[in-house]
Amino acid sequence: MSKHPPQQESHSNIQLSYSSAFKSIVKREFSLAWQKPAQIIQPVVFFLIVVTLFPLGISPSPKTLQLIGPGVIWIAALLSIMLSVEGLFRQDFHEGHIEAWLLSTVPMPLIIIAKLLSAWVISCGMLIVFSPLLAMLMNIAPEVIPALMLSLLIGTPILLFIGAIGNALTVSLNQGGVLLSLIVLPLYIPVLIFATAMLEAASVNMSYVGQMSVLLSLLLLSFVMAPLAIGAALKNTVN
Repeated sequence: MSKHPPQQESHSNIQLSYSSAFKSIVKREFSLAWQKPAQIIQPVVFFLIVVTLFPLGISPSPKTLQLIGPGVIWIAALLSIMLSVEGLFRQDFHEGHIEAWLLSTVPMPLIIIAKLLSAWVISCGMLIVFSPLLAMLMNIAPEVIPALMLSLLIGTPILLFIGAIGNALTVSLNQGGVLLSLIVLPLYIPVLIFATAMLEAASVNMSYVGQMSVLLSLLLLSFVMAPLAIGAALKNTVN
């Protein structure tokens, strides 16, 4: 005879099912990324090329590079993320996975969160790893590098979540890249402003807690709202 009431056992089974579904989606995303390494390498290479070409296109003086370096790295990261989110849901749309998500007993927001977190690790993890090297290339002061990495750690998921909303709205279009840019670029501006302000404060040894708090608030807001908005957009696209 079971020691637990049926309702409690049912609740435990549902939680186990959701956990298994989450792990299954994450595993699938990493497996697909491993099968197509170009999807990982391309945004990273683009990020590296954009940052390394800047000193060649402008004055390579240390003072100039130190002044514009944080902004250059952040703009390169922003463009790299836009490149990576363009096809975020396209394969799922063409292969019918989105219809399966809608019919599944697993909540759509949970599926989307699993996919977005996987995409962030795959596409943004290497950007953060390479950022100290690029910071040294741009003559950014060593004491600013931790703030740079922290700003990317907080800011890149916001950019990814916003970009994913745009991709969900344009997933059925064959050439949706331009429309995607028009949708997400205005929403990227606040993130870029507060991230660069955080680094500017760090460069003059001032506290950047205020700017970081705003970024954390935007991260929390995007984490809550993006899965709901993406789910609604994908459902509307399929219907």
